[in-house]
Amino acid sequence: MVSLDYTTFFQMINFIALIFILNALLYKPILGIIEKRQNQLQASDAEIKNLRETVDEKMAAYEEKLRLAKTQALEQKNEILKEGAETAKGFIDAAREEIPRIMAEFNEKLGKELDDARHILTRQSQQISIEIAEKVLGRSVQ
Repeated sequence: MVSLDYTTFFQMINFIALIFILNALLYKPILGIIEKRQNQLQASDAEIKNLRETVDEKMAAYEEKLRLAKTQALEQKNEILKEGAETAKGFIDAAREEIPRIMAEFNEKLGKELDDARHILTRQSQQISIEIAEKVLGRSVQ
């Protein structure tokens, strides 16, 4: 059997009492602080995760709105181009329809001016012929 003397026994009791005292005064508060910090870190990590999810959702919504805006802008651009092409086609068709009328008016004016020029030239040629005949004959022809 192991015999214990009083000093060893008191040392053991002091050691055990010191463990309980240190546990109550030092280890438990330190472990409490460590646990509190871990809880704060977990809460911060959860908050960061929530913020990231919120940012990701907002970015996705922004990108969707941007995509929709680009699609609408492209549709509006195509509609404007289509309307412009239709308007231009209308102007071209109107001009094509007007060309025959303008050509007819031009030909009519040209014909009238040619007739007027023929009449003027005919009168002038008759006048010149009379003048030539009078000079050649030396007398009045009329």
